[in-house]
Amino acid sequence: MADELTYKHFTPYAAKADEEYMNSSQLAHFRGILEALKQQLIEDIERTVHTMKDEATVFADPNDRASQETDIAIELRNRDRERKLIKKIEETVELINSGDYGYCAACGVEIGIKRLEARPTATLCIDCKTLEEVREKQMAK
Repeated sequence: MADELTYKHFTPYAAKADEEYMNSSQLAHFRGILEALKQQLIEDIERTVHTMKDEATVFADPNDRASQETDIAIELRNRDRERKLIKKIEETVELINSGDYGYCAACGVEIGIKRLEARPTATLCIDCKTLEEVREKQMAK
């Protein structure tokens, strides 16, 4: 799903030597990535709706019907995840608008351009995210 999305096919940002972190050109770069990702997700959701309408077939065989229902359930689960990602993208654009984008929500340090290009909706630096994952793992035991 996410690997196929167009934001993975962007030109990486080439930072200049003494460039200020999260300046207007960097923010524009990430806004473009987020908008392309959101557009791709919206198109995928619309395509799924049209496909599901077109392929709505009533099978006489219970196995075929069960297989179709399983496929539809998986597709709907994927679209729900994409819908949640669209919401997260919109929240991230709000962070760009407010000037808070690119800084860790937990400790306030710079997240880093490379990390943001890998995951443009990231809100935590790598250290805080690692710590969060360790805590989640400990709570699951």
